Amino acid sequence: MTRPQYAPAVTSADTTKRRWALAALSPAEPLDERQRLILMLVGLASMATAFLNTVFTQTVAFAAEEFDVSTTAQGAGAAVVRAGIVICLPLVALADRRGRRPLIVALAWISPLVTALGAVAPNFPFLVATQVIGRPLGLTLDILVAVLAIEEMPRNSRAWATGMLAVLSGVGAGVAVAALPLADLGASWWRAVYLLALLWLLVALALTRRLPESRRFTGPAIDAPATARRLPRLPRLPRGFGPHLGRICTVVFLTNVYVATASIFQNRYLRDERGYSALMIALFTVATSAPAGLGLVAGGRVADARGRRVLGATMVPLGAMLLAVSFAVSGPPMWAAAIAGSLAFGIAYPAMSVYRGELFPTRVRSTAGGIIMTSSLLGGIVGLVGGGAALDTTLSYGAVMAALVTGPLVAALIVWFRYPETARLSLEEITGDGPDRDATPTP
Repeated sequence: MTRPQYAPAVTSADTTKRRWALAALSPAEPLDERQRLILMLVGLASMATAFLNTVFTQTVAFAAEEFDVSTTAQGAGAAVVRAGIVICLPLVALADRRGRRPLIVALAWISPLVTALGAVAPNFPFLVATQVIGRPLGLTLDILVAVLAIEEMPRNSRAWATGMLAVLSGVGAGVAVAALPLADLGASWWRAVYLLALLWLLVALALTRRLPESRRFTGPAIDAPATARRLPRLPRLPRGFGPHLGRICTVVFLTNVYVATASIFQNRYLRDERGYSALMIALFTVATSAPAGLGLVAGGRVADARGRRVLGATMVPLGAMLLAVSFAVSGPPMWAAAIAGSLAFGIAYPAMSVYRGELFPTRVRSTAGGIIMTSSLLGGIVGLVGGGAALDTTLSYGAVMAALVTGPLVAALIVWFRYPETARLSLEEITGDGPDRDATPTP
């Protein structure tokens, strides 16, 4: 049988599509061997931190049911857990003085052990107490691996690498979600999810053996007298970088008022309003979040090639509005709105997240990341307390989430009018932080 005449054209079109797909999923600037090793290791660490930071969010509705606490108390407990972020500030300051690697390795061991204590909680306050320490330690680890990745990746691949870390974070969070059906086995089986935190000690072992220190940290740009590195005091932000910090803190605060409330109360909404079991909640979470992985990688590629500012300013409010719709409808429209909103947030995430490290010099990069994370968590506290109280009244989930969309909308305006564009610039060009270390080949 002879091949149809149109076959070459079809083959050529398929080849072109594959090339476009590979281009979208690959970094704009190739990574060397050291950069690939670091990305792999910090990616594993991101998986661990995502699990540790997700486990309370996913299980709190089931724990609250066993301990018989109200929606308001549940929201207040989640807010207290987020308030524990103050623990991270002296730790990130110490990382700016002693190095990223020692803190990353230590936190990789400690945070899973503390988080796992939630499995033996005799009451809700004890559970909150374990996570008010374990979750911030995991968040601190997340800040430091993001800083190390930004400092080591080439200038044209920083947002792409940030997106890849977010994809791997999604895998780690997915482990927590996939384990959630254990809660259907009995009133106390949600505790088994916390025990899985101990599996991430294997990642701590890998980091201990192979993770190198950031070259930017060991370079002359952050050299300081020995007396300046003795205590983990918060360093003073260099002149001119305060406005950057203020803008980013405002944006993450306003955005997380919405995002934290949506993430915490989604499981409660699905249980109370839609009658979903733990298995159905897990299926919904995985099905609606998985498409965001493609958005993270493609969004990182676009942010490196085309720019960060416009991408973030458009996709964040779009994602917020779509997710708000998912709290107001049921059936296939609910699933479709959640998928589309998750995809939009996924596209925006690399562009928005990479700013947290790019705009600050090496000597304060970790500290700035800690302050920004603190602002984000404070926004979450406001949303959780206010949202929990509103949901205990006659207001519906849809009405509460629609009102909270105001935060991402205002944040998008700040990004559009006040954020600089940092694509295709080295960190030294952005911050004036010593010689351009992206300008010479990696040894």
